[in-house]
Amino acid sequence: MDQVGGQADANGATIEAQRLLELLPHRYPFLLVDRITSMRADEFCIGIKNVTFNEPFFQGHFPGRPVMPGVLLLEGMAQSAGALCMHHLGIGKDNTEVFFVTIDKAKFRKTVHPGDVVEYHMTKMTRKRNIWWFQGEARVNGQMVAQAQVSAIINGA
Repeated sequence: MDQVGGQADANGATIEAQRLLELLPHRYPFLLVDRITSMRADEFCIGIKNVTFNEPFFQGHFPGRPVMPGVLLLEGMAQSAGALCMHHLGIGKDNTEVFFVTIDKAKFRKTVHPGDVVEYHMTKMTRKRNIWWFQGEARVNGQMVAQAQVSAIINGA
C-alpha cells in the first residue's frame, strides 16, 4: 500500500507517452509527465517526469543553479491525475477538455534539479459528477518534495 493510500495495479497497467498525447492537450514544453505507472481505476496513479538539464525553464530559473519551479510540480500532479481520469473514462482530448479547478494546501519541501526523476503520487479523494479531487505528493528518491490537493473538471465527459 502506498503512503498516500494507493497501490499498484494488479495488471501492471501503464500509460505510455503516446497515449498521454491522446489523453492530454499539453505538448512540449508544457507536458510535464512522461508516463503513468502503478494505476488503479481512477483511484490512484504514479506519474513520472524525468527532469533533464535542457528543460526550457532552467534557462531563467535559476542561471547557475537550476531549480524546477514549484508551480510546475503542481501542474505535473494535475496532468497525472487528469490523464488517469481520461484513461479511466476511455476518452481522449479530441472530444473533451480538462481544466484545473483548485489547488489547496500546497507545500514545497525540497528543490528539484536536472537529473532528478519526479514521481507524482496521486490519490483520489472524491468525485462529484465531472469534477475530481486528488491528494498529491511529488517525490524524488522516495523523499517528498511537494504536496497539494488539486481538483479538475472534465467537460464533455
